Amino acid sequence: MNDIRTPRLLLRRWQDDDLVPLSEIQADPTVMQWIGDGRPRSLEETAEDIEAWEEEWDEEGFGIFAVELLGSGELAGAVGLYVAGSPPELADRIAIGWRLGRVHWGQGYASEAAHAALEFALQDRGIDRVVAAARPGDTASANVLDKLGLRAEGTAQDPVHGHELRLYAIDLTEFEG
Repeated sequence: MNDIRTPRLLLRRWQDDDLVPLSEIQADPTVMQWIGDGRPRSLEETAEDIEAWEEEWDEEGFGIFAVELLGSGELAGAVGLYVAGSPPELADRIAIGWRLGRVHWGQGYASEAAHAALEFALQDRGIDRVVAAARPGDTASANVLDKLGLRAEGTAQDPVHGHELRLYAIDLTEFEG
């Protein structure tokens, strides 16, 4: 798989030296408040995340990219595609997600990286539909989903953590790359 370059970002597979910077991002309670159970993740949990993402790349031919700033080489976070496990309404569908270090918020990086991931899904992997879930109150993610053209398609309950989720989807034949 080739790396993906956007005007400001490099989306690439994970490297050993990404563990500590991603762990620092995932240790931030503000970054993690809308992800999973909302708690920060340890270095060990971050290592498990990267390992699982890399396994998904090997098994599915897509996955979560490391997001690097082109100018500095700094790891900004993660974005990409994954096979959703829950809620049941999204299970086994291809979903998009992201997390960026707080210092990189408000600069359009999430939208830029997620747009590139959707183009990759359509053009390189032939994926025709992508879904997403966001918690009510996570207006930043809702704004990114709106910019990407994902439409709200209802709500669901997270069966693991119990909170409400808003469900989104896009038919990539309608995606404006």
